[in-house]
Amino acid sequence: MGAGCFPVVVLLQRAIARGAFTVTAEVMPPRGGDPSRTLAVAKLLKGRVHAVNVTDGSRAVMRMSSLALCRLLLDAGLEPVLQLACRDRNRIALQAELLGAHALGIRNLLCLTGDPVRAGDQPKARPVNELEAVRLLQQVSDFNAGRDPLGGALPDGPTALFAGAAADPQSPSWSGLRRRLGRKQAAGAQFLQTQMVMEASVLRRFCDEIAAPLGLPVLAGVFLLKSARNAEFINRVVPGASIPQHVIDRLAAAADPASEGIRIAAEQVTSFREIAQGVHLMAVKAEERIPSILSLAGIEAIDPVTACPSA
Repeated sequence: MGAGCFPVVVLLQRAIARGAFTVTAEVMPPRGGDPSRTLAVAKLLKGRVHAVNVTDGSRAVMRMSSLALCRLLLDAGLEPVLQLACRDRNRIALQAELLGAHALGIRNLLCLTGDPVRAGDQPKARPVNELEAVRLLQQVSDFNAGRDPLGGALPDGPTALFAGAAADPQSPSWSGLRRRLGRKQAAGAQFLQTQMVMEASVLRRFCDEIAAPLGLPVLAGVFLLKSARNAEFINRVVPGASIPQHVIDRLAAAADPASEGIRIAAEQVTSFREIAQGVHLMAVKAEERIPSILSLAGIEAIDPVTACPSA
């Protein structure tokens, strides 16, 4: 079956190009061969987000192939963002994955280096790490220009992949972050999705001092917290996480911490809307709550024609 048999959707690219407030959300593939639960929660996001990220071996833990789940999301009428990590593949495998994604109608990518194997549950696995995020972005740019890795042109013409990169606005090394994102932009990154951001002031500084001068649209990471204990756990085990004590105290004092977490996330969406071009919602094992966050923030359905959300 040729590539032309597969539908191609570009809501995310269209929204970013128009300067519209852009919403993405994240789902995690199952730890097994049955995608039904992941697809069920992803379908709740239809019409509420421009695209759905599918994680790729996040935290170095075995999960179903991101590429496979992205194709299933397309079949379900959802636009996917293929997260592609370099940790487990050499350049030949990464090149094959990029070409395969394009053939399947997948256009959006988030290029990642990948979490270290030692962070996962199979620490004896052998990492590859031949490429990292910057060189993966350059490979995407080469394919989009129709260049074959061995020289000359790709025999069937250029690809049309829309590649983004990750960023951590709470990085302890501001100068290092600036240099790294400058390299990602030069390699071809067209948008940024950030790690969780808890404070509007942190996001504003990042957008004003780093992202804006590079011309990179920012989708700010909003993480749904479920309880004070959940927040404390994240601070303890997630590198770079910095959930403020006042947020933890608010969750601890709430009669219904789950609902309070939704309110906190909605407040962040509202405040970040004035700073960044969009938001990237992460609600691990609670993706069904994302529509409530968006509704509480006053963001309703996405118009598939204009790629703009109602407000």
